[in-house]
Amino acid sequence: MQKRKIPMRMCVGCGEMKPKIELTRIVKTAEGDIFIDPKGKANGRGAYICHSTDCLNKAIKAKRLERAFGTQIDEDVYNTLKEDLSTDEQ
Repeated sequence: MQKRKIPMRMCVGCGEMKPKIELTRIVKTAEGDIFIDPKGKANGRGAYICHSTDCLNKAIKAKRLERAFGTQIDEDVYNTLKEDLSTDEQ
């Protein structure tokens, strides 16, 4: 029996490579909407982040999400992401 390959992704907050299952996917759709994709299957450009608000704060401070998506991100989008991520932690 062959061993399955585990897909690895890099967290935009801390920069660590982790299995895709352990990370949360943030998506930017073609319309420009940015949201957390709990299933990991939504269409659009994706960036991965750990399940912690610390990594999200690091990504916001260094503007890594803006660089990953190639666009300016509003403060209310960041607040929504923080709320969604804090409910996922519990």
